[in-house]
Amino acid sequence: MSEPAAGVGLEEAAAAFVAAPPPAHRRKIIHVDMDAFYASVEQRDDPALRGVPVAVGHGAARGVVAAASYEARTFGVRSAMPSTTALRLCPHLIFVRPRFEVYRAVSRHIHAIFARYTDLIEPLSLDEAYLDVTANRARLASASDTAREIRARILEATGLTASAGVSYNKLLAKLASDMRKPNGQYVIPPEMGAAFVASLPVERLPGVGPVTAAKMRSLGLVTGADLRDADAAWLAARFGKMGAAFHRMARGEDDRPVRPDRERKSAGSETTLSTDLTAPDEIATAVMTMAADVWAWRDKHAALARTVTVKLKYADFRIVTRSRTFAAPVTDRGAFEAACRELVGRLMPPERPVRLVGVSLHGFLDAPEATASAPQLALPF
Repeated sequence: MSEPAAGVGLEEAAAAFVAAPPPAHRRKIIHVDMDAFYASVEQRDDPALRGVPVAVGHGAARGVVAAASYEARTFGVRSAMPSTTALRLCPHLIFVRPRFEVYRAVSRHIHAIFARYTDLIEPLSLDEAYLDVTANRARLASASDTAREIRARILEATGLTASAGVSYNKLLAKLASDMRKPNGQYVIPPEMGAAFVASLPVERLPGVGPVTAAKMRSLGLVTGADLRDADAAWLAARFGKMGAAFHRMARGEDDRPVRPDRERKSAGSETTLSTDLTAPDEIATAVMTMAADVWAWRDKHAALARTVTVKLKYADFRIVTRSRTFAAPVTDRGAFEAACRELVGRLMPPERPVRLVGVSLHGFLDAPEATASAPQLALPF
């Protein structure tokens, strides 16, 4: 999918399928996904990095990969992978420290381009968004032409490539955007939606990670067609509420609208790991990568928050969190990072393999509240 960033993940989106009603009408949805966004920005800005394997992240022994260039991906390097593993796979890998303020600035430029074509824009992260172009503001011949023009404008304005998926709902647009990466697009028309999902291996569906995929395969569920043909009650008995979601996905059904008014209620960043982790130090470094993204957001917006939360999702999809609330807003990075380390430490060793990690800030105050609550800014433990 995308590089780590704040927003709702695919698993959370998949859960929304349970309550969604059957499709009432056909929309024209585009999912735009920047290609290896963080790494591509670094390669754009430094010619010496072009054409070589690049990883964005801290290359220290306890670091993790935040993003990998396509050259690095050919060696098996992936986001959220421990740096030591990445270097073992690709000894000549070049690590570049992340510059989140630059990535956010580029993202704002890209979203300004989206706004020329529609008001219905739902950002998922810095590097991807859904666009509803049913109204055809640009007066182009098709949604496919609209996607093609958007990608061309992004390339012209930023020097970066984007891939796009075009379909009649968000599920299929998202799946389609992966089909022609990098720098391509793919269309799934209404008459092909159900057949497209039926042809996919179960691992391609939102919410199906390695553990769930293994369970499905043990039950004889290998493709979307197998899920489509399975009894809905039988799936619910084995996968809980996600069973209903999988049943609908397998039919290409998704009536979730593009939501342009979605606002971030907290500063949070999370990522689904490329492989489930069990080693405490690897889990901790993955958490600290998310913490760096959150702190960059806090710095940019001068946000004043009192609560720090660390989130883990186990391989069986159970979520555990640990939080710490302070008397005054956390405005010292060292205190924030210490809180994150302490909170993830409370969850170690993990009860089972960890598939997702996240960090968030809550309890925001405006400036007068913050001043009144406590004058000290650094928060020692």
